[in-house]
Amino acid sequence: MLSHGELPYPRGTLVEDTQHGRTGELVGVIEERVKKDNRLISRTAFLRPEGGGTEWDVPLQHIRPVGNP
Repeated sequence: MLSHGELPYPRGTLVEDTQHGRTGELVGVIEERVKKDNRLISRTAFLRPEGGGTEWDVPLQHIRPVGNP
């Protein structure tokens, strides 16, 4: 079951995608859960390039705000 998840940073925050070496604005988070017991399977962040463009997704644990170590 897919649903919108809580954002770790405000929408539009410039974040680094450490998995792909890209930066983009945080658009949203989708959570995948087991329908039977609501157990969390994965959290995926959706990012878009600054100024617009094609969005991409990355596991949530692979993003951090730009400028943070």
